[in-house]
Amino acid sequence: MNTVTEPVIQMDSLRVTFGKREILHDIKGELHGRCIGLLGPNGAGKTTLIHTLLGFHPPSSGTARIFGQDIRTQAKQIRAGIGYMPERDAFIANMTCVHFVRLMAELSGLPSEAALERAHEALFYVGLGEARYRQLGTYSLGMKQLAKLAQSLVHGPRLIFLDEPTNGLDPPARTRMLELIREIRDSRKAHIVLSSHLLRDVEECCDEILILKGGHIAANCNLEEERRANKKFIEMETRNGTQDFVEAIGSLGCEYAVTGNQRVKIVMQDGMEVRDLYRLAAERNVQIRRLNYKRDSLEDIFLKAMEQ
Repeated sequence: MNTVTEPVIQMDSLRVTFGKREILHDIKGELHGRCIGLLGPNGAGKTTLIHTLLGFHPPSSGTARIFGQDIRTQAKQIRAGIGYMPERDAFIANMTCVHFVRLMAELSGLPSEAALERAHEALFYVGLGEARYRQLGTYSLGMKQLAKLAQSLVHGPRLIFLDEPTNGLDPPARTRMLELIREIRDSRKAHIVLSSHLLRDVEECCDEILILKGGHIAANCNLEEERRANKKFIEMETRNGTQDFVEAIGSLGCEYAVTGNQRVKIVMQDGMEVRDLYRLAAERNVQIRRLNYKRDSLEDIFLKAMEQ
């Protein structure tokens, strides 16, 4: 659970217009998660929202606050405490990786010597310690992504924006990237906003999601709360005496439905545990052959948001 009292990001009637086209429409809400997933189809406004929070685009109206600091009036202070891993590469090809990360640390406000020390530390952390003196132009795609991650965290930010961090990675590189994201999340040293088209990446890392559609918020929910709530919903496949078994479950105040001869859906009451179901089954010589928690996957949540 998030231990900070203030929101990580607070959006107050935020609007962004390019020319005559409004990209973000009256965005309101608070984000508190340790790792926040930012989802939406192409053109939904995800990158525009990130760039606006970073200070690249001024709001047309409204504002947003990051850890209580207003993006309109305190942009410089905000940027000093933020890390950003862009989707597209922005390297100087002939520069060595350690000098690139050092440069980015200096641009974030660190003195030169401290920036170099932190650059070495960040590159060893992401797994590029042995390759830190190689030129960036010689790096593979996976190594370039790790270099971008290193520069986003080198100055010790409180909040890191990761824009499509696993884009184009092969399975081993993707696994390594997600492991690093979870390590940063669990260290509790920084919050993360993870923008991705891959729902599985978000589901594996995030505890809160914000879904955009057409520049509007389509959904905003805490995944941890969703997961806890959905543990009340059970699907079972049984054998022998289903009717007697479900009547016993009903006598405990649970709602249930029998689907097919041996399949049962149950909404468990507060205080009930799965072991109570096994105890009732054993008393009636009923075999529970399969038991699953029924919960909305992130895909279900996303598709419902797109339908609204």
